[in-house]
Amino acid sequence: MTFWENRPVFITGATGLVGSWLTTKLYQEKADIVILMRDWNPHSLLVRNGVYDKVRHVHGDIEDSELMDRTISDYEIDTVFHLAAQAIVPIANRHPKNTIISNVVGIVNVLEAVKKSKLVKSIVVASSDKAYGENVILPYTETTPLNGLDPYACSKSSEDLISQTYNKTYDLPVAIARCGNIFGGGDFNWNRLVPGTIRSVLLGKNPVIRSNGLMVRDYFYVEDAVNAYICLAESRVTGAYNFGNEEPRTVIGMTNEILRLMKSKLEPAIMNIANNEIMEQSLCTKKAREELNWNPVFALEEGLKKTIDWYKEYFNE
Repeated sequence: MTFWENRPVFITGATGLVGSWLTTKLYQEKADIVILMRDWNPHSLLVRNGVYDKVRHVHGDIEDSELMDRTISDYEIDTVFHLAAQAIVPIANRHPKNTIISNVVGIVNVLEAVKKSKLVKSIVVASSDKAYGENVILPYTETTPLNGLDPYACSKSSEDLISQTYNKTYDLPVAIARCGNIFGGGDFNWNRLVPGTIRSVLLGKNPVIRSNGLMVRDYFYVEDAVNAYICLAESRVTGAYNFGNEEPRTVIGMTNEILRLMKSKLEPAIMNIANNEIMEQSLCTKKAREELNWNPVFALEEGLKKTIDWYKEYFNE
């Protein structure tokens, strides 16, 4: 038996980018999977690859505390992966209340349900480098203060701190993954840089950059992110860990890299209309490498090539 065979696992946000890849990976490892399903998305990778029909579904929302209690209790969940969130920065800017409620109330409901259950051995919470907010000293380490001040970053700082609170106060086995900008096939939020640029090139249109193009980010391939979440759960550790490639790039640099790999002569259109964006972010992953013996498998270029190939196949169907 593998570690995951027949292990009861609950995944929120399972039909999103990371959730789809994670659920698929754990299904291949023969885990006993229950996913939380709110909105039906026929384009989800999880639906497209057929795994959606092979796992159990709970229909509802993470804001429903009674549903969280019932799910984690009735299915005798051993491991929780909490990925559900409102994760789009422009939406958070337009609708801060909805974002904060979803991201903050959601984590409280999940952790309260775990506290009542007594059976859960590991909770992996998908935080973000955005939880650090804007800090002068880079790269961020796990001891960097959480300082998110825009609506999305604030919601992630709050979610992260609440997770730490339940670990410290109630001894819940919470591990927090702080990743950079995750990209990969199956992301249909076209406002995000990587899928948006690839789609523009495939459609013969100039890719659009909402910012001034000079912002610096860590970009992290989705299969490496999935392996990081699984590593945290298997290690049964608690506390926060940074995960990334440690290859920060500017937005314009990342766009040009995609254009180069796709052999495109299109020019990016720089709109410079982005609001509440942090100028520079990068992560130090020394703690994960040393304590968990974790390392990314895919170099940035390799991850981009795999992502480009995924979208080429998708648009040629």
